[in-house]
Amino acid sequence: MNKVILMGRLTRDPEVRYSAGENSLAIARYTLAVDRRFRRDGEATADFIPCVVFGRGAEFAEKYFHQGIRIVVSGRIQTGSYTNREGQRVYTTEVVVEEQEFAESKAASDNYAASHPRTSAPAPEAPAAPDTAASIDGFMNIPDGIDEELPFN
Repeated sequence: MNKVILMGRLTRDPEVRYSAGENSLAIARYTLAVDRRFRRDGEATADFIPCVVFGRGAEFAEKYFHQGIRIVVSGRIQTGSYTNREGQRVYTTEVVVEEQEFAESKAASDNYAASHPRTSAPAPEAPAAPDTAASIDGFMNIPDGIDEELPFN
């Protein structure tokens, strides 16, 4: 079975291209910085995993993903090779993404972006949200005593 699940931050904005032809297909490429669980000499380390996603997933990545955002992807590992201009054989390994989703709330992503400034233009600020029952982590606060109102117990 060839199945991989990764959670990490995008190292840069996705690069999206469209295939040529009558039925053009979106192809997005991005790299995930995936923290290693164990640290050597107390220093954080990460692996940088190249990912590719096709079709509607690529269009989604183009529209909503940006450098620094934390996402979860699942897919398969694909290896390949090609001959470069110098005539040398180059071997590749990448994750072909089948599913992708956000791994943190927008507020947490914005806080990360604020503490890790980008080298390009800053993202536009979101308008202030009206006073709601949502907490800072993006989840709604559930009042005590709600258990009696639920149809299952």
